[in-house]
Amino acid sequence: MKPNDQAVTDRVIRALAESKRGPLKPKELAQTLGVPSSGYHSFKRFLTSLEKAGKIQRVKGHRFVVPESVGLESGIIVLTRAGDGFVRLDSGSKDVFIGARHLNTAMDGDRVLTRIESRRRGRSPEGVVVSVLDRARDTIVGTFRYSSRRSTVIPLDSKFIKEIVISSGHSADADEGDVVVVLLDSYGEGGARISGRVETVLGKLTDPGVDVLAVAHGFALSFDFPADVTAAAERAARECMADPGIKRVDRTDLCIFTIDPAEAKDHDDGLSVVALGQGRFEVGVHIADVSHFVRESGLVDVEALSRGTSVYLVDRTIPMLPEVLSSDVCSLKSGVERFTLSLFIELDQAGRVYRHRYERACVRSRGQFSYEQVQSVLDGSAGISEDIDQALHTLDDLARSLRKVRTDRGALDLNIPEAKVVLDKNGHPIDIQRSQRLESHRLVEDFMILANEVVAADMETRELFAIYRIHEPPMRESTEGLRELLTRVGYGLPKRRSLKPKDLQRLLDQVRGRPVEALISRVVLRSLSKARYDTRNLSHFGLASPAYLHFTSPIRRYPDLMVHREIIRSLILEEEHTRPDLETLQSIAERSSLREKEAAEAERASVALKKVEFMEKHLGEEFIGQISGVAAYGFFVTLDTYFVDGLVHVNSLRDDFYLLDRDAHAIIGERGQRQYRIGDRVRVQVSRVDKEARHVDFSLVRKMAWKD
Repeated sequence: MKPNDQAVTDRVIRALAESKRGPLKPKELAQTLGVPSSGYHSFKRFLTSLEKAGKIQRVKGHRFVVPESVGLESGIIVLTRAGDGFVRLDSGSKDVFIGARHLNTAMDGDRVLTRIESRRRGRSPEGVVVSVLDRARDTIVGTFRYSSRRSTVIPLDSKFIKEIVISSGHSADADEGDVVVVLLDSYGEGGARISGRVETVLGKLTDPGVDVLAVAHGFALSFDFPADVTAAAERAARECMADPGIKRVDRTDLCIFTIDPAEAKDHDDGLSVVALGQGRFEVGVHIADVSHFVRESGLVDVEALSRGTSVYLVDRTIPMLPEVLSSDVCSLKSGVERFTLSLFIELDQAGRVYRHRYERACVRSRGQFSYEQVQSVLDGSAGISEDIDQALHTLDDLARSLRKVRTDRGALDLNIPEAKVVLDKNGHPIDIQRSQRLESHRLVEDFMILANEVVAADMETRELFAIYRIHEPPMRESTEGLRELLTRVGYGLPKRRSLKPKDLQRLLDQVRGRPVEALISRVVLRSLSKARYDTRNLSHFGLASPAYLHFTSPIRRYPDLMVHREIIRSLILEEEHTRPDLETLQSIAERSSLREKEAAEAERASVALKKVEFMEKHLGEEFIGQISGVAAYGFFVTLDTYFVDGLVHVNSLRDDFYLLDRDAHAIIGERGQRQYRIGDRVRVQVSRVDKEARHVDFSLVRKMAWKD
C-alpha cells in the first residue's frame, strides 16, 4: 500500500472519523477495516506514511485520529524577516500566524501540522507547529565563518535559521567568507544546535556570478544535466531529425516567423496568417514538436518532469531540456527546417473564431525578430520583406480585435511596471530600467492566449485527459481586505458577495494614468488567487475564460508537453493508447505548480540581489517613492525611479512611538497620531544596503503631498 492509494486512505480516514471509541490503535483499525493478519505489518507502514503526509495524527497511547478531530491542520509554513511565520492551510482556511517561539524547528517552505490556539475577530488565528511533516529542503546556502573553537555558516536568506554548526572535518576546505552549500544533518530537534556539512564551495560573494549561483543553489536548481540525460538528448536530436517518424505536412512554403526577446535562445512558437476572403483569415500558431524528441518516460522526459519549467534568472537561463534540444533542434530557427505541432485557427476581423485544425508539420521560419524590431515595423519603419510586413499588420489588427473580445467579457489587464536590470560583462548592475510593454508584446500574447483557449475548449468538449491552467475567483477574505484598503485611498468596489473580473477591471480603468495606478494594480494582484495546474477545468478568473490551458511552450513548460502528447495521440494519430490515470496526471499538475512557484521565487530573488547591489552606489542619496506595505516593524517603500523596495524601520522614526493598525493599513504615532499608510508618497534616503541579506533600508526624509 502507498499513501496515494486513495481508496484505502479514504477508508482509514472514514473509520477514524466515525469511531465511537475515539482514537484507535493500529490493530483496532486493522480489525475495523478487515485487514488480514498477513498484511498487518504492511498496513502499519501505510499508517506511518499517512501520518507523515499529515492525513492522520498519532496521539497518546499510540492511537490515531483524523487531525481535524484534535484541532490540527496541515499546511505550508512561510517565514518572515521578523522570524515568525504563517501557515497556509491545505484546507484553504485563513492563514495561521506562528510566533518565532512556536516554530518547533520548522523552516521556510516546510509542510507542518499546526494547532490553532486562539482566534480573534479581524486577525489571523494564532497557533503552534506541532510537528514538521515534510522538509522543503536539506541544503542551505550561507557564508562560512571560521574560528578556532568551531566553524559555522550564516544563511544568506534571513528567513532561515541564524547559524549552522559545521561538523568537525566537514568544511570542504572552505575559507573565511566563502559562500557555501551546506547539507543539513540535524534541524535543532530537542533544543540541540543545527548542524551540517559543507557540500560545495561557491566562492566569494564578490566574485562574478557567485551571487546568482548562490540563489540557484538556495532553490536547489540544477544547472547541469546528468551525463546520461545529455547523451540521450544528443542521440534523440540526431535520430529524430533524420526520421520524422510520421508523414508530416510540408509547410515550408508558408510565411512563418518568430517574435521573441532579443536575447532569447529558444524559439518555441511561430506565427503565420493567410487571408481567406470575405473578411476571414487563417492564423497559424506553430509550436515546436518537442514530443517527437522527448520519449515518454525516457531519461530526458523524467528529468524534464523533475525540473518542470525553465528558470530565467537575472543573468542566465536554466533550461528544462538539454540545450541540444531547447536551443537547437526544437528551436524554430530562421531558414532551417523544423518539426512543429501547428494549430490553424479560422477567424474574422471582429475576432470571432469559426473552426480550427491541428497538423504535425515541417516548417521553415522566414525570420527571427525581436519585439523591438516588430514594434518598429508596426510604427511604420521599412527594412523588412513586404510579405512579412503585411502579415505583421494583419496580425496586429486581428490581435486588437481579440483583445477587445476579452476585455468585453471582463478579462483583467494589470499594468504593473517591472524592472529590467542592465548588467555589465562581469554581471554587475549598471542600470535599472522600466521594462516596456509594447504593442508587439501584446500581439504575441493575444495569439498565445487564443491558442491556449481553443485547445482547452477542444479538449474539454472531447473529454480528453488534460492539465488545465486554472485561476479561481479570489477568496472572500482577500476581497474584503482589498475593499478596506481601497476605501483608505479613495476607491471602492461593488458590494456584492462575489466579485466578477469586470468589477476589478473597472477599478483598474478608473486609476489608469493616476499616481496610484501601480500601487492599486499590485494590491489587486495580491488579492487574487494564484493560477495553477489541475486536471479539473475550474475556468480562469483573470482571463474571464471558461477553459484555459498551456499549449504554446513545451520547450520550457512540462504541462504543455503533456497536452501535446494527448492531442497527437487522440486527435492526429487517432490511436488507442494507455492514458495516464487521473491521479498520476493530478500529481504532475501539482508538481508543475510547485516547480513554477519555485522558479518565480528564484527569478525574483536574483533580480532583488542585483537591485541591492545597484543601490550600494547610491548610499546617502534621496529618492521619491510610495509606501507599498506596512508591518509592525516599519513600512516598505517602492522607489519611483528604480522600482527598488526598501524598509523604513519604525525605530528610525524618532518623533513618536509608532504602532501598526492593520485595519487602517498604516502605522500610527501613539502621541501625535501621525500616520504612514499604504499609498502615501514619501521622500527617503538610502541609509543601509546589505547584499548578503538582500535588504535595502531607507531613512524617512519627509512625507509628501500627492501634488509633489
